[in-house]
Amino acid sequence: MTEETPHRRPVVLQVLPALQGGGVERGTVEIAAAIAAAGGTALVGSAGGRMAAEVERAGGRNIILPLASRSPLAIWRNAARLAAVIQAERVDIVHARSRAPAWSAWLAARRTGTHFVTTYHAPYGERPRIKRAYNAVMARGEVVIAISHYVAGLVAARHGVDPARIRVIPRGVDPALFDPAAIAAHRRAALAAAWGIDGGRPVVMLPGRLTRWKGQEQAIAALARMHHREAVLVLAGDQGRCRYAEELVALAARLGIGDRVRIVGHANDMPAALSLAAIVVSASTEPEGFGRVVIEAQAMARPVIATRHGGAAETITHEKTGWLVPPGDVAALAAALDAVLDLPPEARAGIGEAARASVMAHYTVAAMQQATLAVYRDLLAADGGR
Repeated sequence: MTEETPHRRPVVLQVLPALQGGGVERGTVEIAAAIAAAGGTALVGSAGGRMAAEVERAGGRNIILPLASRSPLAIWRNAARLAAVIQAERVDIVHARSRAPAWSAWLAARRTGTHFVTTYHAPYGERPRIKRAYNAVMARGEVVIAISHYVAGLVAARHGVDPARIRVIPRGVDPALFDPAAIAAHRRAALAAAWGIDGGRPVVMLPGRLTRWKGQEQAIAALARMHHREAVLVLAGDQGRCRYAEELVALAARLGIGDRVRIVGHANDMPAALSLAAIVVSASTEPEGFGRVVIEAQAMARPVIATRHGGAAETITHEKTGWLVPPGDVAALAAALDAVLDLPPEARAGIGEAARASVMAHYTVAAMQQATLAVYRDLLAADGGR
């Protein structure tokens, strides 16, 4: 994307189901911005969504394609659509970020002789067994980007991928956006008022989509066991399943802590939301591929407690940049929450500062962008550009 491809601007097409919101979508926008800034053409193929405008603002261009369907017929039809886009736009690299679009993209790349890259974002489930075959497309990239060493190990073990084809590129945060010094008091006050949180009450925050494996039930149960009875739990994230939200409300009421739990939905100002928290929790009962919430909270110098598995175990050094607890262990989570709140404020602040320093050293958007651009450059250099 520099002097190695002198003839014209390289064209990279990222594909995913939609741009509604989430870590995959955020990464897509960030890489589109990097491609554009490096002089390339950044295309994104998806069904669109609320983050589509961000692609445009980043210097990319959206191409509306119905890539979400898993049906073999739809995948086949989408392969033809993508092949037409690849040829019309003179695409050099197709970068697949999700399984159904990846199958179509792989077929289209084979038909057109286009480079094919994948990002393996999660430890996809393998039950029933046919899912392993479905997941395998994410291991078919000329380069397979793994978002953590944990995911890299899964890719190699499950799919027999040569480690030389795997590139570990962790997710990143924007240090300017997630900067505790940049959060004005009125932003925190607005959220506290909207969520009905009285001043002085410690906020325990679990950011993440409302879904069972994210550990919201365990967080509520832990809150009920804490001796810090003044603590309030905020569950911030998209509420795709209303029934599950109702279950969580009922659980809190049954445990006698209904007045201490807030289910607030999507938070538009996540840096301010995190800065409002005394502790941020990632209580996932299944391993996260990476766990962007952890590094975002650390960047905000917040004490973080996460479950000891998956990508989170790589981004936290226990009792130095945060705390790790066994997954699903409510008693251990409650004890850790109380222990952190028992610490003197200066000790909590010291952990938070150490966490932010670790993120700045290892987990920034700029580092992720440059590493991904290096993957593209290596592929194009191998054939002299296009």
